[in-house]
Amino acid sequence: MTSTEPNFIAILGFFLFIGVSLGITWVAARRTRNAEQFYAAGRTVTGFQNGLALAGDYMSAASFLGIAGLVALSGYDGLIYSIGFLVGWPVVMFLIAEPLRNLGKYTFADVVAFRLRQ
Repeated sequence: MTSTEPNFIAILGFFLFIGVSLGITWVAARRTRNAEQFYAAGRTVTGFQNGLALAGDYMSAASFLGIAGLVALSGYDGLIYSIGFLVGWPVVMFLIAEPLRNLGKYTFADVVAFRLRQ
């Protein structure tokens, strides 16, 4: 038997999640005054915190499920794709991070626009 009645606990949880997300966004928006504070958190993030954020981004559920699916569908070729991503991502990060910092820009598009402005 299927129930067509709405699940009020699920709806309440959804709106609670939206409310908490909006509250965090509102608090963060009040703290930022310029682009540096927005993009670089006012340079208050420690190296350990940044490492945890990068690790969390890399080990997200979407990445894990995508790589697991790729391995399941492609076999060893899928495994090589996942290892290539793991090796290539830090290399690209190190190649792009220094020019961004030296130019005082925050996105790759800002660097390209700055370099190609004639």
